[in-house]
Amino acid sequence: MKLSQFKFKLPDELIAVTPAKNRDESRLMIIDRQTGKIEHETFKSILDHFDDKDVFIFNNTMVFPARLYGNKEKTGAKIEVFLLRELNSELRLWDVLVDPARKIRIGNKLYFGEDDSMVAEVIDNTTSRGRTLRFLYDGPHDEFKKALYDLGETPLPKYIDREVQKDDPMRYQTIFAKHEGAVVAPAAGLHFSRELLKRMEIKGIDIAFATVHSGLGNFRDIDVEDLTKHKMDSEQMLVNEELVRIVNKAKDEQRKVCAVGTSVMRAIETAVSTDGHLKPYDGWTNKFIFPPYEFTVATSMVTNFHMPLSTLLMMTCAFGGHDLIMDAYEIAVKEQYRFGAYGDAMLII
Repeated sequence: MKLSQFKFKLPDELIAVTPAKNRDESRLMIIDRQTGKIEHETFKSILDHFDDKDVFIFNNTMVFPARLYGNKEKTGAKIEVFLLRELNSELRLWDVLVDPARKIRIGNKLYFGEDDSMVAEVIDNTTSRGRTLRFLYDGPHDEFKKALYDLGETPLPKYIDREVQKDDPMRYQTIFAKHEGAVVAPAAGLHFSRELLKRMEIKGIDIAFATVHSGLGNFRDIDVEDLTKHKMDSEQMLVNEELVRIVNKAKDEQRKVCAVGTSVMRAIETAVSTDGHLKPYDGWTNKFIFPPYEFTVATSMVTNFHMPLSTLLMMTCAFGGHDLIMDAYEIAVKEQYRFGAYGDAMLII
């Protein structure tokens, strides 16, 4: 497959900049892979397509306030710092992106907060944009982390072109977020409300959790036409014993297994064994899924409507079939579905 096969025209006004009023009231497009039939519903009707003992797999990562704004020493130039991950808690070392990158050199100090209460020193240039910062903070680690996160804001994707609002920290987070580490929300999971999870429980649908700390690699531009030459950024993930037990039991009983989001799909396809069963996995994945690809675990998938030329769209096409999904996207644009993390969803069965 070539990069150009995932191009489509997306009007700016269809990119959702705010979430639906209620999580489970987004629109839901249902795509049947066998028949090619496409239907239009609301998200809360999703359970009509599942039965007792079917399984939903969610990503329970927690997004942290990763975007900070600071000033460079001497010049006072405004610098955006995007926290990616903590490298060493004792030394207060963080892997970050800085913008504009050209202004930042090793040895530069950056100041954060109205009273410059947080100071960081650039100690390494790892890539053209990436840096390692050492935060100069003397207190206990918990106190440092709180002070750092108080300065940060919710890392909304750049395509949500507006200031962060007071409800974003809650809405750009799933209700089952538990393990901190993501800078990108697992968007498909944002549609699930407490009421919907309660209805799943009543209906007897089983719930399992993977943990995938989604990173900015999801939004990185692909600069090669031949997709086999693209390298995905690695993301930390955990598939634990409980998830393995629930999913393998469902597989053996020929129940439906629904992957909620591309991050979950990547995780379970990373942790699958040659006999089609899951095995526990605690590590990193840079698995890049694009058509053609043979899936072995999930029988269905929930995902949002993604940007043109994105790796997320490519995985969706791998699962639903390239032509069918691209036709569905054409319909979505015509029917004015909302795209992006705060947008509408599709269920591929």
